Amino acid sequence: VNCLDQHVEKSPNKVALIWERDEPGTAVHVTYRELLDLTCCLANTLKKYGIQKGDRVAIYMSVSPLSVAAMLACARIGAVHTVVFAGFGAKSLAGRIMDSGCKAVITYNQGVRGGRTIELKATVDEAVKNCPSIKHVFVAQRTDNKVQMGDRDIPLEEEMTKADSVCPPESMDSEDVLFMLYTSGSTGKPKGIIHTQAGYLLYAALTHKYVFDYQQGDVFGCVADIGWITGHSYVVYGPLCNGATSVLFESTPVYPDPGRYWEVVQRLKINQFYGAPTAIRLLLNYGEEWVKKYDRSSLKVLGSVGEPINKEAWQWFYQVVGEGRCTLVDTWWQTETGGICIAPRPSEEKAEILPAMAMRPFFGIVPVLMDENGEVIEGNDVSGALCIAQPWPGMARTIHGDHQRFIDAYFKAYPGYYFTGDGAYRSQKGYYQITGRMDDIINISGHRLGTAEIEDAMADHPEVPETAVVGYPHKIKGEGAFAFIVLKEQTVCVDHIKEELKTIVASKIAKYAVPDHILVVKRLPKTRSGKIMRRLLRKIVTEQSNNMGDVTTLDDPSVVKEILDAYQKYKEKSYS
Repeated sequence: VNCLDQHVEKSPNKVALIWERDEPGTAVHVTYRELLDLTCCLANTLKKYGIQKGDRVAIYMSVSPLSVAAMLACARIGAVHTVVFAGFGAKSLAGRIMDSGCKAVITYNQGVRGGRTIELKATVDEAVKNCPSIKHVFVAQRTDNKVQMGDRDIPLEEEMTKADSVCPPESMDSEDVLFMLYTSGSTGKPKGIIHTQAGYLLYAALTHKYVFDYQQGDVFGCVADIGWITGHSYVVYGPLCNGATSVLFESTPVYPDPGRYWEVVQRLKINQFYGAPTAIRLLLNYGEEWVKKYDRSSLKVLGSVGEPINKEAWQWFYQVVGEGRCTLVDTWWQTETGGICIAPRPSEEKAEILPAMAMRPFFGIVPVLMDENGEVIEGNDVSGALCIAQPWPGMARTIHGDHQRFIDAYFKAYPGYYFTGDGAYRSQKGYYQITGRMDDIINISGHRLGTAEIEDAMADHPEVPETAVVGYPHKIKGEGAFAFIVLKEQTVCVDHIKEELKTIVASKIAKYAVPDHILVVKRLPKTRSGKIMRRLLRKIVTEQSNNMGDVTTLDDPSVVKEILDAYQKYKEKSYS
């Protein structure tokens, strides 16, 4: 109702969604009126097949108006959606369906991404073999190809044409569950984070409005997938609650070429662009000409999300993409926080923004830094464990089916505080900078060091687009740093570069921070949202590669063997 009905009453023909399909230049505009009708038809179809308030529904679809309608249709009838990123394999999907006890899955026959076809329905078929809770699979058509349909499969669009386009919304309590979203835990078993109705929506809407300075009439372009929290909060719920026009980006940053993002900005006249540092670092490698080819004058605000952005990527994003005239907000938050918690804006008019810093807490967020003894660290120019001292509307309420794990993960380490799992630095002026996961902190000869700091230093080398550093046990220093690096394609004299990297780290941080080992790999193990899974790299260098844990969240699990082989060769060479 907050995302649709209120706007349909006032301005039914306002564009709610612009679907930038995978096929370049084929944008589809959907008004608030059309989206409400689509949502109601879908909601009535779900009800017809026995889905009711409190039931869980898995959504396994690529980004599209229909997948947004599926989320809103669940919300409308009081069902709980759990969106599973459409790149996950059958095992991951089945695990999430079983853990949440879903009654139905909504999917496409196939997905399309980067010019490739993805077999969504076939994956669902494989997954639900082992999921007795599933009664129905609703199948929509993204391509013209026929797929195998079985007894529990229902052609979605066909059923929706028979459905009524009016569906009275279920009345919900503010603390009823809105959705579940799985996020990787440090143990490897994904946890189903629970968000509720009122607090979550309020927080998503307010942060969307104030962090990005969203004005009526702006076109908001968040290029995240709906399969992760950024897509929930800043593609769907936040923008639609504010009556915004939100872009749905189905493709990849390099299809059909590395100018895709900027061509879309020019054609759709996007005003706010929100994306991940991993994509920025990828595009930085291709050079400036792909950006400068397109008119980016519509852009007012740029945003970065998902991991700390390194200085080089920040500068490139700010100077090249934003021409030095757009506000760049480096936003820190988590699946568990529901929305942005620390970001440079909102702030006083024209307040300073420092590169690669999240800086200022949002309204109602009280960050504190804690030391090893669980005491609050006072003053500035200090580092510690980042905690939040009081509740806020968007915070997760529990982990599905395991409240104890929720307590243990977030409230046990520092009683009375929410522990983020991240380390942070509070600068001389009191600004916050996220230094990376606490489990990515290494201790070299008594020096505490975030691996992100070493990575940042090495990323300054022009031939090294990507790095990942992990700690490993060292006979003398306690821990040493082991660096994995990706080089630009045409790079020669690898040994020379390794020496240069060591010099850079020594001068940027200190001699003790210089990695003992530097291994060149073709690519790093990443999740689909672009996070590097350092846990796996740690297992490789500590010789625990026979016990990798859950690797299903990787974009491409075959990367593990690739790196293992490179590591073995490196080891043999070192010993010889």
